[in-house]
Amino acid sequence: MTDSPGRPRRSGQPRKPSQSDREASQSDKPDDPDQPDQPDQPDNPGRLATSQPPAKGSDGTANPQQLTAVQVLRAASEQLAELTGLRTEGISRLERTDAGWVAEAEVVEVARIPETMSVMGLYEVTLDPAGMLTGYRRVRRYERGRTDSR
Repeated sequence: MTDSPGRPRRSGQPRKPSQSDREASQSDKPDDPDQPDQPDQPDNPGRLATSQPPAKGSDGTANPQQLTAVQVLRAASEQLAELTGLRTEGISRLERTDAGWVAEAEVVEVARIPETMSVMGLYEVTLDPAGMLTGYRRVRRYERGRTDSR
């Protein structure tokens, strides 16, 4: 491995680009000034690029992308945890509504030893059709080891 004739390059050091490397990279760019440079990656690298246009509703307006139940459950758990600082143990209800989604999440409010004595909370979480949390409220509290008396 050498950078220049007679001079060995140490491994771990990056190779300096040569004049021919710089010329080759310049030739890849379009010569037409009216053509904008196309980025190699999408503007938002966290999203996958799709070639399909957004879905249209019956009134012609764009609908948000349809989310799967799994995506909605993840969104509800993550957003509730971010707002409350409570980790979701499970989702006991998920329902699609006209306004979006409603989920019931079980969280540990007070951890105790043994775990059967931990205080649990059942939270109702509402999300819009795009999976953004629009509200939450605690429905009830109970000890993990207790069953419903209903």
